[in-house]
Amino acid sequence: MSTKNIVIIGAGFAGTAIANGLSAKLDPRKYNLILINPRSYGITMVAGARMVVSGEQKLEEISFVKLDKLFVNGNGETKVGVVTSIEKTPGGRGGAIVLASGERVTYEVLVLASGSAWDRPLNFPAAEADVIPHITAWRNKFANATNVVLVGGGAVGIELAGELRDSYPNQKVTIVQGDKQLLNSTYSSSFRDGMTKRLRARGVEIVFDDFVDDIPPEGSLGVTTRRGKRIEKADLVLYTRGPRPNTDFINSLGSDSLNGRGYVKVKPTLQLLAHPDIFAAGDIIEWKEQKQAAKTHGHASVVVANVLAYLSGKPVTKPYKGSFEMMVITNGKSGGMAYFPFFGGFTLGDWFARLIKSKTLLVPMWRKALGYTG
Repeated sequence: MSTKNIVIIGAGFAGTAIANGLSAKLDPRKYNLILINPRSYGITMVAGARMVVSGEQKLEEISFVKLDKLFVNGNGETKVGVVTSIEKTPGGRGGAIVLASGERVTYEVLVLASGSAWDRPLNFPAAEADVIPHITAWRNKFANATNVVLVGGGAVGIELAGELRDSYPNQKVTIVQGDKQLLNSTYSSSFRDGMTKRLRARGVEIVFDDFVDDIPPEGSLGVTTRRGKRIEKADLVLYTRGPRPNTDFINSLGSDSLNGRGYVKVKPTLQLLAHPDIFAAGDIIEWKEQKQAAKTHGHASVVVANVLAYLSGKPVTKPYKGSFEMMVITNGKSGGMAYFPFFGGFTLGDWFARLIKSKTLLVPMWRKALGYTG
C-alpha cells in the first residue's frame, strides 16, 4: 500500500507545533509527514527586533533552530523550498503544491501556516545564504544612524525603539504613530499610555495622530510628516507597521479563499471554506483576534485533532473558539509592560516583562519546542 503525503507549509510557531503534534499521531506506514519551509531552520520573530539592532547576544546563533529534532520518533521530514502555487485535484481530494524550483509535492491533506510578510528590517530573506548579510547590513545601518524615525507605533515600533535605546543611548529615536495612542484599541488605555510614559522616560520622542507617507531614500537627511512636521536631522527612516499575511501563493486556489486583506477564510474547524482537505493556522487566518505567537497553540490543537478526524473518515468537529487578548511587550532587555484582560483588565510592569520576555525573548522556549534543550 502506497503512503500518502500530509504537507505543512511554514515552520513558524503554528507550523512547527502542528508538525510535532501530527508526528506523534500519524501512522508512518500510511502517511508521509512533510514540512516545507524556505530555510532548513525556523526563525522566532520574537527575537527579530533585537537581532537586527545588536549582535551582543548572538541571537542568530541560538534563535535560528534546525528542524531536524522536531518530529516525534523521526516521523516526518523537512523539505526546503518556496511554495508558489497550489493545484487541486479536479473533482477529488488532495492535490499538489508547486515549489519555485518547479518541483511538485502531492498531498492528501494540506496545512497552510505560512505566517507573515514583514517590512524591513524584519523581512528576512528566503535564501539562507542571504540571511546573515541582511542582519549585518541592518546592524550597520542602525550603528551609523544618529536620528532614527520609526513609522508605526505598534509592537514592532515600540520594541525596536527599546532596543535602540539600549544599544545607542545617544541616538535620537522618534516614533510616528497614526493613532492618538500607541498600539491599538484592543488593549486598555492604561496599557497604551503606560508604554508611552515608559518610552518617553527613556528619551524616545512620539508624534501622535500623524504619518509618514514616503520613506526618504537612504543617504538623504530629513523627513516631513503628513501634517507637515519636519524632522530635519532624520538619517534613517523606516516603516515599523504590523505585518501582512504571507498568502500570495494561496490565490491559486481561487479568489474566494482569501479576504480583501489577504487573510485565509476558514471555518471554525480551521478548514478552508471550499476545501475540506486544506487547513490553515497562525497569522494567516481570518479571525477576529490579534496576531500573536501565543495564539498558535490553540490553532495547532484544533488542526491536529481535525486532520486526524478527516483522515480517519470521522466528522471534523473540533472548533477554534478564540483566545484571550494578552500582550507582553519589551522595552529593551530590562523593561516592558504586560496586559491581561481579566478582572476588567490590568497591567504589570518592567519586572514582569523582564522575567517573561525581555531578557530571553522566549528563545529557550522556542528551542525546546523544536526539540533542543541547550
